[in-house]
Amino acid sequence: MDLRAENAQAGAPTARKREALELFAGLPRRYDLLSAALSFGQDPRWRRALVDALAPEPGDRVLDVATGTGLVARELIERCDCSVVGIDQSEAMLARARARFGEPSGAQAGDGARVELLQGEAEALPFASGSFDALTFTYLLRYVDDPPATLAELARVLRAGGRIASLEFGVPQGAAARAAWRLYTAVGLPLLGRVASREWARVGRFLGPSIRGFYEQHPLERIVEYWREAGLVDVEVRRMSLGGGVLMWARKRADRQPGEGTGTASNAAREEA
Repeated sequence: MDLRAENAQAGAPTARKREALELFAGLPRRYDLLSAALSFGQDPRWRRALVDALAPEPGDRVLDVATGTGLVARELIERCDCSVVGIDQSEAMLARARARFGEPSGAQAGDGARVELLQGEAEALPFASGSFDALTFTYLLRYVDDPPATLAELARVLRAGGRIASLEFGVPQGAAARAAWRLYTAVGLPLLGRVASREWARVGRFLGPSIRGFYEQHPLERIVEYWREAGLVDVEVRRMSLGGGVLMWARKRADRQPGEGTGTASNAAREEA
């Protein structure tokens, strides 16, 4: 089966997809700096923790889904001698990532040989089953129509025993932290975005309601179940920055049969400042 051709024929983007593509179309040039600013400086630390949790090994082939401008891909290849395939639905973001890895000098010089960048969707990955040793995805599930199906598709391309890790925004649990988060997302983010540009002002207005609405529909405990149903075991959750970031990681069950559930998976939740 030609999986790339099948993916190309998947059809027009859904309303949710179009919204995400339009939202980020004008952002890549200053994405790295402003994403750090809009996360109150926590995004770089969260991404490092993501790679720590994945623990890539030399020789691994890693898929970085929703790679964006390639920040996680860069962290991966700087951390160990692995190769990375980055995939994203936004050609504008990929253009910025290609510039990062194709530049002739600087910290990333020569890294293009270890990073392959492709345009595609997480819901229909253009790879055969079991193609990767490890997989990361960042800020993805709020932008897909069917999170459980998307997780099943991500797990499909992992080899048996392969490792997977994700980073998403979260909503703090404690009353004081939650109140501060609501104030920041309702007032601070839009103001910071407005200072940066019209495009970032739109992102600032979008993020708070988007994050809150996602967890109202998909509580974290249910998301853990989505991972288990996809054949992922030893699922762990780490709340970071008082819950503003949520890191999850697991491995693919080695003996899972198609369509079989995974009710024996474990889950350990931790929270840190």
